[in-house]
Amino acid sequence: MATEPRRCRRPPAWLDAGETATTEIAAAKVPMAKRFRVLESLPPPPRAKRGLEMDLGSFHLGGNADVVEFCPHRPFRHILAAATYTLQEQVTEEQQQDRAGTVSLFSVDAGAEDESQRLRLLHTVDTAGVFDMKWSPTAPLLAQADAHGRLVLRRLEQEDGSDKGVVLTDVCSGDVSSSMCLYVDWNQNADSLSVGLSDGSLSVISMREDCLEVSEHWTAHQYEVWTCYFDRARPHLLYSGSDDCSFSCWDLRESPSNAVFRDKKSHSMGVCCIAQNPLDGNMLLTGSYDEFLRVWDMRSMVKPVNEKSLNLGGGVWRMKYHPSIADVVLSACMHNGFAIVKVGAGDATVMETYCKHESLAYGADWQTSEAPEHSTASSVIATCSFYDRLLRVWQPEELVKHPGFKS
Repeated sequence: MATEPRRCRRPPAWLDAGETATTEIAAAKVPMAKRFRVLESLPPPPRAKRGLEMDLGSFHLGGNADVVEFCPHRPFRHILAAATYTLQEQVTEEQQQDRAGTVSLFSVDAGAEDESQRLRLLHTVDTAGVFDMKWSPTAPLLAQADAHGRLVLRRLEQEDGSDKGVVLTDVCSGDVSSSMCLYVDWNQNADSLSVGLSDGSLSVISMREDCLEVSEHWTAHQYEVWTCYFDRARPHLLYSGSDDCSFSCWDLRESPSNAVFRDKKSHSMGVCCIAQNPLDGNMLLTGSYDEFLRVWDMRSMVKPVNEKSLNLGGGVWRMKYHPSIADVVLSACMHNGFAIVKVGAGDATVMETYCKHESLAYGADWQTSEAPEHSTASSVIATCSFYDRLLRVWQPEELVKHPGFKS
């Protein structure tokens, strides 16, 4: 029986010069390695319009920038980790192309009078190409999912009591798969991690005394698992989103893990990211290549309800809730820059956009500030873009009008 062609994984606006390439990608029988080479060769997206926000600093990284993560733990809340992923040139036909990367630490100080002190590079680690990384919810421990199919944990330390002594030290690492690790998430106890893989598999990794052990591994999707996410209130539930256009949930109490639900109809393209409202565990968001942010009512776990949707004008690659305002979400919208979205009881609306990057918008995160809660100083954002290798740190303007902020 013939295999049904997969639906297009990229938003139409990004296909122009890459039409031949995406035709290849759409064929379900194209080998995984070839599909990734095709994606990496696609031309940069069109330039975005300029924004008006307050820029604190920028930095050109040594490779294609795809992930930024602020450390949420004291005394390191001013530390930003930025990662890269770069396909190396193939020297000979026999030589397999490698994917190299870096993880860099920066100090971010929005209140510094000297502009040169607002964004400072502190430390860089050379590594395999990084697809994703996440800080542990309980300690300054950074998990890295990389192109070599490995999960790497590094601890943030301060060797001499100053920023000059801030470094990442290796804790442990482990081979998860021969496929590439595309996404990583911690459970709230920080004793397990989930990893999405390029062959459609999901892995759950247990952490015991600084050692990693694969406790569960199963084929969850037909194509790449772009995202996986532990339910913050029900740690036995794991959500996943894939290039097969499905949004799924798994019960980890079963072995092998059992599908609680699998929604294949709501997203017309791959599901890239998932986020849970920090105050309302029954509200879940999904983002997709089809350019929509979707809001889900999860009270019926067997059949969740897609309550509302918002078109952000670009593939929704990442979403991050504001650290202190539960209805504000930062979104990376690929070829359409970054958006700050209000997702509350009413309709989801765009509050502000940031379009000063001139390439594919990938990484985005909020800084957890030491400033008084809900003050304007508590809203510092880091974003990065892929082809121009650019990291930017900025403060939004329109967000100060949100009723949750103090003047």
